[in-house]
Amino acid sequence: MHLTILAASGRTGFALTRQALERGHVVTAIARDPSRITLDHPNLRKVAGDVSTPLSIDADSVVLSGLGTDRAGVLLDGAKAVVAAGPRRIIWLGAYGTGASADAAGEGAAVLWKVMGDRIPDKIAADDTVLAAGGTVFHAGVLSDEPGSPGRTVGLDDAPPFDLTAKVSRETVAAAMLDEAENPRFPGAVALPLPG
Repeated sequence: MHLTILAASGRTGFALTRQALERGHVVTAIARDPSRITLDHPNLRKVAGDVSTPLSIDADSVVLSGLGTDRAGVLLDGAKAVVAAGPRRIIWLGAYGTGASADAAGEGAAVLWKVMGDRIPDKIAADDTVLAAGGTVFHAGVLSDEPGSPGRTVGLDDAPPFDLTAKVSRETVAAAMLDEAENPRFPGAVALPLPG
């Protein structure tokens, strides 16, 4: 498959890029500074890009986004840019306890408002933009940089309450997002990557 990965120099984007190459995919890795993508591979093309400007994405590509930010507005800009580019599918990283998953998360969702504040409406609007375009949004809980472990992916109907002490590794999240790219189970829906 041809995969386009946003924020490929970030921690989750890097895990997506590396695992996609290990699975034999052709990858276009987009980052503001592509020199920070410290991988070299014959199936890898590094591209400079910023989600605040139109993105050039192959129409046959599946886009996976590891985009995260501490600035409100960036995620919605990114979602709009990706949808406007018209890829085959979009798989987007969101946050468990926001938007569609807030009710399922329970009381843990309130903590996110204290931590993320004005960024939550941006996350929700970005997720809604991707979902409206038929994309899949992965609502991950607290992320860690631990090694990956076999995980599982569930829909909102099977979502556990948000446990702030239970972490899911970026490697596990990346694997779940790539599984969705290869075998779509949650088109137009929110999915939760959980530790095994």
